Amino acid sequence: MTILLRKLYSYHAWANNDLFDKLETLHREQHETALNTALRLINHFHVVARIFAAHLSGAQHGYTSDNTAETPALDALRAAVSSSDQWYLGYLREVTPANLSEAIAFTFTDGDKGYMTREEMLLHVALHGGYHRGEVGRILWQLSVTPPWDTFAVHLHQTEPVRRLQGGRQSIPA
Repeated sequence: MTILLRKLYSYHAWANNDLFDKLETLHREQHETALNTALRLINHFHVVARIFAAHLSGAQHGYTSDNTAETPALDALRAAVSSSDQWYLGYLREVTPANLSEAIAFTFTDGDKGYMTREEMLLHVALHGGYHRGEVGRILWQLSVTPPWDTFAVHLHQTEPVRRLQGGRQSIPA
């Protein structure tokens, strides 16, 4: 599962980067409201990613909500999300399969108690980010802007072009 999680997080970072590339093409004044909504959604999934990173590392996260009161600027949020994505990729390089099955008790920002394995937390963060990237994609469509092609298959074939050979010359990289 560790190899698949690494691929998933490589895709997650790639998709986040593509989304920011697309958002940077928007006219800031003309699309101010839509861009703000998109940034709120991205900031939300970023905050959740940081909360779960704290759970995974045994640290305090300091968040009292699953979003921040202020909306970060596009460039600041991009840097923060990229840094978070790199943290997760680093975490996955170090975590062992035995650690992934360890369950951790935690408290959600609303005070509810939770209990998940490290593997479940990692899967949650990636799927949660994908869900909200999809919402931002819908906003882009409403602006008549084609969103990035945010799929795992596209990521694999762009980052590993040998896959286009359909296994004819090489096996799939692990």
